[in-house]
Amino acid sequence: MNGTAPTAPAPEWRSLDPRTVAVHLSWMAAPLGSLGLTALATHGRLDARAWITLGCIAASFAVVTTGGVLRWWRTRYRITADAFELRTGLFTRRLRAIPLRRIRNVDLTAHPVQRLFGLTVLRAGTTADGALTLEALTRPAAERLRAELLARAGTTATAGEPVLSTVDRRWLRYAPLTFWIFGGVFAVLGTVWRVLSDIGVEPWRIGVVRDAFEEFGNSALWLTVPLALLGIAAVGSLGAVALYAENWWRYRLEWTDASTLRVRRGLLTTRSVSFERSRLRGAVLREPLLLRMGGGATVRAVAGGLGSREENCKRSQVLPPAPRAEALRVAAGVLAHEPGGDARTLFDRPALRPHPAAARRRRISRGIIWVVLPGTAALAVLGALLTPVLLYCALGYALLATPVVLVLAGDAHRSLGHGVTGRHLLIRSGTFSRDTVALERDAVLAWSFTDNPLSRRAGLTTVTAAVAAGQDGYRAPDMAAGDAVPFAAAAAPGILDDFLVTAGHGSGGRTGEGRADALSPSGRRP
Repeated sequence: MNGTAPTAPAPEWRSLDPRTVAVHLSWMAAPLGSLGLTALATHGRLDARAWITLGCIAASFAVVTTGGVLRWWRTRYRITADAFELRTGLFTRRLRAIPLRRIRNVDLTAHPVQRLFGLTVLRAGTTADGALTLEALTRPAAERLRAELLARAGTTATAGEPVLSTVDRRWLRYAPLTFWIFGGVFAVLGTVWRVLSDIGVEPWRIGVVRDAFEEFGNSALWLTVPLALLGIAAVGSLGAVALYAENWWRYRLEWTDASTLRVRRGLLTTRSVSFERSRLRGAVLREPLLLRMGGGATVRAVAGGLGSREENCKRSQVLPPAPRAEALRVAAGVLAHEPGGDARTLFDRPALRPHPAAARRRRISRGIIWVVLPGTAALAVLGALLTPVLLYCALGYALLATPVVLVLAGDAHRSLGHGVTGRHLLIRSGTFSRDTVALERDAVLAWSFTDNPLSRRAGLTTVTAAVAAGQDGYRAPDMAAGDAVPFAAAAAPGILDDFLVTAGHGSGGRTGEGRADALSPSGRRP
């Protein structure tokens, strides 16, 4: 009789849901729609180009269907004792595995077509090994797999599952408070124009479009231009409200266990993003100009393991545009791992040290140089070459743009600030988007001091805190040069010790008291 203990059987490989093949074919809706628009615009008289397109669609259907079936057939995944494995490929086999202990978040996403088939996409992300994506599983299977991965990764349950925030329909009033109410309309019109041009339809020859342009040109511009802008703002506002509802309906932010913060949202496309507590490094209170004027704000989490900078920008937002009081409460829950906390003390002005008046002068000079002078000069040159009317326009532009620049420069200067309080360091800057960043002091990995001849002459320097999370670095622009090193040394003690010249160094001894002003703003020892 052999005394060796029997080996545990290897976990079985699991397959994706077969309905994922049908989801992969949804991309054909766009070319089929373009072909339908072409047929509608030409009253059913398709030319050779349209028939070639139809043939390409049929061939693509056959290729994509075959590829989708093979991809589903050859994709398998399993969870072993210490890894999450994904096997793909037909001729070239590929096996990817990430250790369970390195999994930082497990996200669930489903766009409308996937929701129609009852499917969702699971993405398990790490900090160093990338991410594994399963496309697609049924919703119950994805929820079970998510719970299994997080359990294997070592999370522990917490009683009560404290909810930090849920959606309030009254927040829809903040949706239009964005510059995209104009930009979004022009972006959509440009996209439609390009699509029609690509399928052979000349938009300017469509009767309705041509008549609208002729009527607009023959009308009084002093009346039609404001009405057009008002109409664009109304359409943009409706679009902003619809986009807000699609992105943030069913929003829920909660601690699902002792170490996982999860945000769920979405009306047509559902999204679920998880943040591991050990990877949360702070929070950003973001107040764009229009939203700030309306008393609103948003919150982003500063966390590692969210992918590239672009992915981080999409996945880090934990609160939609909402009342500022709600934003402070959510930021407190993110920073303190519990509802409440001292977020008002952190994010309000008394906790921040203002920047010198030279920073305001720099913003005024930048606005004059980059906004007022170029526009005035361009109109003046055109007026000298074409018509004297443009000379009056140049004068009017200068008289209007200068006070606007002064107001915005003053607001930008008032927004500047930095400070250290408790276990967080604070940085605030920006006017079109005023961001107040609260970072854990232990998360700072390095400091960068940047200046140029003009800022050195003004006695200013820009300090950047480098962290392995969020946007990788957070800037405190135009700080007084004498405050830069003391702030960095107080916020993250120990990092600058090797670069500081002590008071007794020049006389042959070291007193142990560092002289912060001995370090140049560029980070080099003088």
